Amino acid sequence: MDTHLHHDPPRHDPHDHHHETHFKSSESVRDVVIGMADGLTVPFALAAGLSGAIFGPKIVVTAGLAEIAAGSIAMGLGGYLAARSQAEHYISEKKREAWEVIHKPEAEAAEIREVFEGYGLTEAEITPIIAALERNPETYVQFMMRFELGLEEPNPKRALQSAITIGISYIIGGLIPLAPYIFLTQHAAAFQLSCIVTLLALYVFGFVKGRFTGSNPWRSAFETAGIGGIAATVAYTLAKAFS
Repeated sequence: MDTHLHHDPPRHDPHDHHHETHFKSSESVRDVVIGMADGLTVPFALAAGLSGAIFGPKIVVTAGLAEIAAGSIAMGLGGYLAARSQAEHYISEKKREAWEVIHKPEAEAAEIREVFEGYGLTEAEITPIIAALERNPETYVQFMMRFELGLEEPNPKRALQSAITIGISYIIGGLIPLAPYIFLTQHAAAFQLSCIVTLLALYVFGFVKGRFTGSNPWRSAFETAGIGGIAATVAYTLAKAFS
């Protein structure tokens, strides 16, 4: 008796498409990393420096909030300009490739041969590919953008999304070292709690960042916490020395 179960192969709807999300996700993660890392480190160092100069919690909070406001705007604007520059660069390169496909077909074909020869394809295998691309100039340009220049078409909403993500991440990160100064009236206690909470947050953030970016999460955690700790220590020491 045959006890094996036979299953029909799964049927795939030809209208179903697999959408790659790695590129967009990696950009969002990068924005969060940029905003959160600076948001945790810079206000923490500022608060430590002001504590070293023996300023009260109210001054630390006021200066810290001002720094967070300015820093989040500056970082968000920087992210916006960087993403917009990337989009403008892509558009410029695409126009150049479109012109070359029409006016320099021999040079473009030679570049395609170089690409495929790098993958071990023969001239006989490459020739029909070039012929197929030449029949569709738009696909030809897209191919050259991706495989010759290594450029992916950016999301048109990327610049605004990047600015918002970086800015919000900076604000969230910056409020962590300031929170003890907001809720505690004793300067020494607020400073100590700020150090503990911020270093712990840096450690956790570094660990999560390592998991998302594919690096060793433990090493990333120690490096992130170490950088923040060094920055705060230097700021505190200098303020203490000159106060």
